[in-house]
Amino acid sequence: MSDTCAINPPAKDETPKAVETQTFEPGPGKHILFFGDPMCSWCWGFAPELQKIAKLVEGRAQFEMVMGGLRPGTKEPWDGEMRKYIRHHWQEVADKSGQPFDFARFDDEHFVYDTEPGCRAVVCVRTIDATKTLAMYEALQRGFYAQNLNITDPEILADLAQGVGIDRAQFVSHYADPKVRQRVSFDFKRSQAFGVQGFPSVLCADDGQYGFLTMGYRSFDSLHSDLEDWLKG
Repeated sequence: MSDTCAINPPAKDETPKAVETQTFEPGPGKHILFFGDPMCSWCWGFAPELQKIAKLVEGRAQFEMVMGGLRPGTKEPWDGEMRKYIRHHWQEVADKSGQPFDFARFDDEHFVYDTEPGCRAVVCVRTIDATKTLAMYEALQRGFYAQNLNITDPEILADLAQGVGIDRAQFVSHYADPKVRQRVSFDFKRSQAFGVQGFPSVLCADDGQYGFLTMGYRSFDSLHSDLEDWLKG
């Protein structure tokens, strides 16, 4: 796949088993499932397109954000080869999408590219107030890519949650809750269950019928007519 962030094999799942019944299925009616990760560069490039998709489907289909887990559970700092590889992708996304990037991130040789904290922060906000999920996701993206914020730091995550209107103390409490860890782990498994191999991916679901609108970066102009046809179908 081109113009996509390929998923790394997840680290060993040490999350306790969920205590609540969950299903991968989105339910009856039309649903748009977005699969992404706030630390996926192509997802940042896709951010303006995602905003347009969310606006277009409002009131016409349920819009859901599923955190896929690009590199969850990474423990070791990135090495020179990894920094070179990721920097190349950032530049490629910047050139194609026009999205801003702060390349100063690559000066930090000790950075651990663990995407679980950012994904968990999105799921945490989704749990507290689902209407702010997209805003939190985009705040994380902008913070990481354009403002050089370390969004693996719980304090920075709390700052960003507060910035989108979430009570800070409530966020901190939920973020540490094992049930939220279970929910983000469920998101990762849900992505795998739908066959998602990279981000961004957008899936159209209609009463048990599924089809990908895109698996990778695609401009809104190029997908608009396909999405409109599906919404009217």
